[in-house]
Amino acid sequence: MDTGHFPICRHCSAGDLVPLSDFGGQGSTIQFKAWACTNPQCGFNMKIRNGDIYLNEPINSGAGHTPRPR
Repeated sequence: MDTGHFPICRHCSAGDLVPLSDFGGQGSTIQFKAWACTNPQCGFNMKIRNGDIYLNEPINSGAGHTPRPR
């Protein structure tokens, strides 16, 4: 994938869909676990969890998140 160009959000046609990654339970990287629209008014998102696809789950601010101690 060309990281300089992302697909247009088909939900709002105003934002781009950007990929988000995460870490699995064993610490391995999971690329493209989620996609989210860059348009704040749109809020479209798609997530993969345990092989299932979830659409438009609520998006919360991460400002209050405290990291787990390691």
